[in-house]
Amino acid sequence: MTDWVKAIATSPAVRALEKAIPDYSLVGDRTFFTTDQFPWSERLEANWLTIRQELEGVLDRVGELPNFQDIMPRQQRITQDNGWKTFYFYAFGFVAQGNCDRCPQTWKLLQNIPGLKVAFFSILSPGKHIPEHYGKHKGLIRYHLGLIVPEPRSACRIRVGEEIATWEEGKSLIFDDTFPHEVWNDTDGYRAVLFLDIARPLRFPLSLVNWIVSQILRFSPLAREAKNNYLAWERRFETSSSS
Repeated sequence: MTDWVKAIATSPAVRALEKAIPDYSLVGDRTFFTTDQFPWSERLEANWLTIRQELEGVLDRVGELPNFQDIMPRQQRITQDNGWKTFYFYAFGFVAQGNCDRCPQTWKLLQNIPGLKVAFFSILSPGKHIPEHYGKHKGLIRYHLGLIVPEPRSACRIRVGEEIATWEEGKSLIFDDTFPHEVWNDTDGYRAVLFLDIARPLRFPLSLVNWIVSQILRFSPLAREAKNNYLAWERRFETSSSS
């Protein structure tokens, strides 16, 4: 974490916001959420095969996709190898236009999601383990749409708090990533999900404060670094495609 971001995250104002969020949350304060709390998820589930078809085109060049830490270097604390690949569509106002053009139907669906902050394909290689970690901002909710889930499902799982869950193809998994969580893919296949961060539904005035925090993140050095890293990868990817 940069000194600038750390100073904001640990400021009295942000700490007060985080403490107040559970009382203002319109979806409660829990590890996992249900799809009826996020009605837009039904449209993603209904179109999951379309999204998966576009993902399969991406997987043809999975070795060329950026690792999670290539885009977000501070994530080296939880992943240092080539086992977690990403394919970004959107992050705090930045549109990864090249990728959106490669998966137009997926991008069209994403544009109708209220409060969308981050969207990408998250692809875990066989045997990949992501150690326990947790998000620092309770104003976001984490969403996964299962696209490719290898068998046995019990060997491809996530722990959030004290609860264990598995993904199911075509189904949503929604959770609060500020609870400690850990992921395993102890199978011989790739696990792929559509990974979203969305603004937590909040009552006013916390909804406004949460929006302001998102704007701060949008213009932070951390976001600029991630954008520049993506654009550098995009140039390499395009050059490889045309050669």
